[in-house]
Amino acid sequence: MALEMRAPWELGASLAALPLMRKLQRGDGHPVLVFPGLVAGDMTTLMIRRFLSDLGYEAYAWEQGLNFGPRPGVLEACLERMDQLQRDHGRKLSLVGWSLGGVYARELAKLQPDAVRCVVSLGSPFAGSPRATNAWKVYQLVSGESEIDAQRYAALRETPPVPTTSIFSRTDGVVAWQCSLEQETDRSENIEIQSSHVGMGLNPTALYAIADRLAQPEGQWRRFDHEGHSGLKKLLFLDPRREANWPGSFFGLF
Repeated sequence: MALEMRAPWELGASLAALPLMRKLQRGDGHPVLVFPGLVAGDMTTLMIRRFLSDLGYEAYAWEQGLNFGPRPGVLEACLERMDQLQRDHGRKLSLVGWSLGGVYARELAKLQPDAVRCVVSLGSPFAGSPRATNAWKVYQLVSGESEIDAQRYAALRETPPVPTTSIFSRTDGVVAWQCSLEQETDRSENIEIQSSHVGMGLNPTALYAIADRLAQPEGQWRRFDHEGHSGLKKLLFLDPRREANWPGSFFGLF
């Protein structure tokens, strides 16, 4: 948890890096819907949305107030917003979610895959037990969920039927990093960065990874090129598969 104090420095690093980050590949203008984390609102995703807007995407807030978990009507409102954005732009949208917001993004992509181009989550606890996060007590308090529905949480591990990326950090002080590990397939992957949890949406490496994933042409998704990076990029983006016990044992850990 002490490492969560890095968040202000991560914001500072992103602000310092913005002139360079704005030179990344331009977006194609497709809509991107961004979801905040637990007990957080749209102000917390402002950095992500402004960064994506600067690159040429149409970035949108979720506009559901603070994220207190799947309250009645929230998922339905999100699905309606996705429908509206797809109609307005005449094209599929990408979903980006931070922490619990990433769980929303994944589940909405499962419910409405024809509307979704890709999903990117940041430090999202979709694998393992919810008790493996330091936010579980807070989630219980604000959501009213006192017990764990094993069947429901097991379903969260299922990969959405669209290109899916999980960005995680082994030094995440809130969510156990094993809970953010995606089962890798030809359309799903993990990207490891060095970041706190509360600063992940402000971290320049996370922003770079998001931009890299969204920049791929629709229908031509390819996995993140860890081996192709060199120099500074190789230090910033570690190969998430570098340990021998990756990944199967983690999913049955909790």
